[in-house]
Amino acid sequence: MWSTFIVQDEESRPSAASGGGAGTLTGMMGVESQEGKIKFAFFVAAVGITLTVLGVGTEFWVELAPSKGFHNNQTCLAAHHGLWKSCTKMLWVADVDPERESCGPLDLPGESNCTFFKFYTTGENTVLFQKTPAKNLTVMSAMLAIFGLFLMLMGAVCIIMAISKGVQFFLKPASVCFTLSGVLVFLSLIVFHQSVLSFLASDHTIPLHYELSWSVTCVGCAGAMLVVAGASFLLLALPYSPWEKCPPCRNNDS
Repeated sequence: MWSTFIVQDEESRPSAASGGGAGTLTGMMGVESQEGKIKFAFFVAAVGITLTVLGVGTEFWVELAPSKGFHNNQTCLAAHHGLWKSCTKMLWVADVDPERESCGPLDLPGESNCTFFKFYTTGENTVLFQKTPAKNLTVMSAMLAIFGLFLMLMGAVCIIMAISKGVQFFLKPASVCFTLSGVLVFLSLIVFHQSVLSFLASDHTIPLHYELSWSVTCVGCAGAMLVVAGASFLLLALPYSPWEKCPPCRNNDS
């Protein structure tokens, strides 16, 4: 009886091992067959990560400009800031477009002075044109962007593991990481815009013209690309192609 049991147990082990090996081999073959699509989606995500780093690291999120005659008749003062620091720039009124009522644009030659926000270190707030930025909203916007960057890093690690190890399972957490990072980037933009509106409403002594600058454009494009990349990884992680399951495809095949 014991010999019969041992023989049956030994016969069942290779089949179980072969079943597990077949599952692993199927996952590896799935990654290899879609490696080009995975790399292309990862390229889109990498561009989104680059744009996010560029946008978060620069201070051209919003441009602030009073009227041309606010300072004096020869020079005018404009400002811009991001998540970490603010800058002021003295421009010559003669260089400003005569049809433009406010000082600017900031790409005109002039003397710049930049300072980091002190509320990250000492808690002291910054004053621009007798207005104070909403530091709680600014800090929240920065934290959302930083957490989004952390999720982008985790998603990139998952994709590298999926390609190098040939494990299709890593596509699912990568999809979640990239999609959530894109959503956090959009939330960071929304919170920052609210902080700008709160900054303008803090004092009405000096009327200011504001416009969101190119850093916001970079971050917005990055968020869209990250969401697209996350959705692409989710489709690639499915065991079947959704296009093969759609009714028009089946009707055409019939």
